[in-house]
Amino acid sequence: MVFIISIVIIAVFVLWGAFAPEQLADAANQVFSFSIGNFGWFYLMSTLFILVFAFYMAFGKYGSVKLGADDDEPEYSTISWFAMLFSAGMGIGLVFWGVAEPLSHYSSPPEGATGGTTEAARLAMRYSFFHWGLHPWAIYTVISLTLAYFQFRKGYKGLISSTFIPLIGEKLAQGWVGKIIDTLAIIATAFGVATSLGLGTLQINGGLSHLFGLPSSILVQTLIILAVTILFLLSATTGLDKGIKLLSNLNLTIAVILMLFVLLMGPTSFIFDTFTLSLGGYLQNIIEMSLRLTPFTQGTWVGAWTLFYWAWWIAWAPFVGTFIARVSKGRTIKEFVLGVLLVPSTFGFIWFAVFGGTGLRLEMFDKVHLAQAVKEDMTTALFLTLEQLPLGTIISVVATLLIITFFITSADSATFVLGMLSSDGRLDPSNKVKIIWGVLQSSIALVLLISGGLNGLQTASIAAALPFAIILIGMCASLQKALREEDKLRVKKERIMKKQLKALLEKEFNEA
Repeated sequence: MVFIISIVIIAVFVLWGAFAPEQLADAANQVFSFSIGNFGWFYLMSTLFILVFAFYMAFGKYGSVKLGADDDEPEYSTISWFAMLFSAGMGIGLVFWGVAEPLSHYSSPPEGATGGTTEAARLAMRYSFFHWGLHPWAIYTVISLTLAYFQFRKGYKGLISSTFIPLIGEKLAQGWVGKIIDTLAIIATAFGVATSLGLGTLQINGGLSHLFGLPSSILVQTLIILAVTILFLLSATTGLDKGIKLLSNLNLTIAVILMLFVLLMGPTSFIFDTFTLSLGGYLQNIIEMSLRLTPFTQGTWVGAWTLFYWAWWIAWAPFVGTFIARVSKGRTIKEFVLGVLLVPSTFGFIWFAVFGGTGLRLEMFDKVHLAQAVKEDMTTALFLTLEQLPLGTIISVVATLLIITFFITSADSATFVLGMLSSDGRLDPSNKVKIIWGVLQSSIALVLLISGGLNGLQTASIAAALPFAIILIGMCASLQKALREEDKLRVKKERIMKKQLKALLEKEFNEA
């Protein structure tokens, strides 16, 4: 039922985007503007609550609980685990926005600052850290932690609806309420992946055009989609242990090499200074930024950036959370939270300091007009920055390769997750189901790319973040309740064992 309903709703939106892209975009923008304008406070409050809840899970009394049986060990090495969760989470986003976002904020900064100033540069880096740091990874942490706990500790199905059994009961969780929750998860994932396939294709086309002069045309983009589809389906159908794991490790290796190259060949000391200053400003102002709205000035910056990002992360949470949960069996809650929350966030901070810091240095002191280039075409920001370094053309080719591999791992991870969600939570969905979803996603992306309906579908998926934010809060409550009940049961068992041991000792003493 969930599969059929999801396909029908997706088909309706795709046809809408194909034949009336402007109307879809207008309707989606109105819904999104309504949710942001009236519930922006809820996005900020709920995301901050989720961050606090994640740290509570790590450092509270449940930190030693295993995501699985007490004697289970992790399925994957720590490095492979980090690589897979990072690649599925936001790897391609860091490559695309690493230079573009700081320069965008430098031109149009928040908090009433004047663009193109030293203060604008400080705010640009601080808010880039904020948007790609602890908050988005806390969203992924909470949903994946809850799924992994109920899936591997309690033996429930790998469905988001299953996590609500302690809260609403098995009947509702497996009935119509659960069906609505799972359908929302599939639709959000399918919309997000389809738009990312299309937008990622445009990014790859932009890189190839910049490097090799290939035209930005529908024909080239169609060939890119076909090639990438074949590659990610090969990866997805070979399973987690081969395709996705190997590609994720390759992603992380190339990303680290690229980052180290820019760090060493770029303005090294400036990058370290930028990292230190930005991290200090981020940690010092994290609460204020987390709750910042502009009711007295009626500014639009927070809605256009922070609230847009929070809604985007929440909309992507079902996909990323389900995948991270799948590869995290055998880890303790504390190990899981610190691994998923802190390690990728720290890597993101370093990434933005390296690439954003290099871009700002070139803009502010070397008079390379990158900010204007970002305004005209964001896809060129990274390549224009790399061109200023030694071996710029070669390293731009490496960056394009990194975008492609990140793109493939995100797509095959999403295909794997869609297969799980539409196969009643099976840990290893059949290749047939994964191929169906993979071909469907690429077809949707191609149709919308041709018709110009990609942005409308992207906004529609983000508009679905509001109900899913409520679902996330419910998942926190359900996890807390289940852990508390497990702890009570453990204490009760310990009391019974102590009583039995005491009775046994007394009996032996009396007999003696």
